[in-house]
Amino acid sequence: MKTKIQVLIVDDSAVVRNTLTEIINADPRLAVMATAQDPFIAAERMRKQAPDVITLDLEMPRMDGLTFLEKIMSQHPVPVVVCSSLTEKGSLSALKTMELGAVEVIAKPRVGTRNFLEESRVRICDAICASAAARVKRIAPPRRIEPKLTADAVIAKPASRAMVRTTDKVIAVGASTGGTEALRVFLEMLPADAPGLVIVQHMPEHFTRAFAERLNTTCQVTVKEAENDDTVMRGRALIAPGNRHALLKRSGARYFVEVKEGPLVSRHRPSVDVLFRSTARYAGANAVGVLMTGMGDDGAQGLLEMKEAGAYTIAQDEATCVVFGMPKEAIKKGAVDKVMPLEGIANLVLRQCL
Repeated sequence: MKTKIQVLIVDDSAVVRNTLTEIINADPRLAVMATAQDPFIAAERMRKQAPDVITLDLEMPRMDGLTFLEKIMSQHPVPVVVCSSLTEKGSLSALKTMELGAVEVIAKPRVGTRNFLEESRVRICDAICASAAARVKRIAPPRRIEPKLTADAVIAKPASRAMVRTTDKVIAVGASTGGTEALRVFLEMLPADAPGLVIVQHMPEHFTRAFAERLNTTCQVTVKEAENDDTVMRGRALIAPGNRHALLKRSGARYFVEVKEGPLVSRHRPSVDVLFRSTARYAGANAVGVLMTGMGDDGAQGLLEMKEAGAYTIAQDEATCVVFGMPKEAIKKGAVDKVMPLEGIANLVLRQCL
């Protein structure tokens, strides 16, 4: 029989530890090897047996989760799923976990935690399985990011029509597990006047805003969390907000996004399939579709619809994916024009937009 994925739960809440234990042990793919109420006890458990995956809270006594994660990933990397309360204030800490090497982030509320975890059992188990399959490596100390200033720091903006025009080309991008780093690499390679982008990255609510704000400090294009009716224009990348679908729409020559409620699609909200289908409908051959690293099949059908509508379609290759799930499913469907390493995707996109 195939060995079950061994999970170490690290959380100071007994309720969370007990609930996660019940959820994980009920999945035939998974088994809880141990639990720990703080990182020091977790380290003792890990000395006795190495886990396949760790679920980690951020707020704990004696040592916080961020410090523990940094120690793990700099010494003996293990796939980590962060399961923590994410608020507007805390989302920056959660974003930091991804920079330190966490594979997935699951938001939990500060109240009603047990009910939330019970309702999210499929998401939790899928996240753990995705993390077990991920390629993790030692994380180097993060480089210092200098603030990205604009001319506003010297002279006020004039009333101008400079950015009112939209572009004829639109880039639609989808990613999941491992996508935060893949998107950073991709977006940092784009010039300031790149065609407009709409992006779905599977993330919890509130986390996407912090993610967009961080990317905006390192990229030449402007990166922001999408809001309803935002214009898709040159030099701007819009990231779908967590727990909302983002659709590309068109009114005359103007492309814009619609942000809306709706059911989970392919187990996700936002869903890549939703974005890609709307892009196929409203942009057709004027679009380029990119499907990056992630577990599952979200985006595969939508990318096929984009290709059938005349769009050029790209998938990230297996060697550079953290999890080669979503691109693999799109390739199997015949939805992909070109399979590319991550570092080559930006240049190929720009060539297709000429």
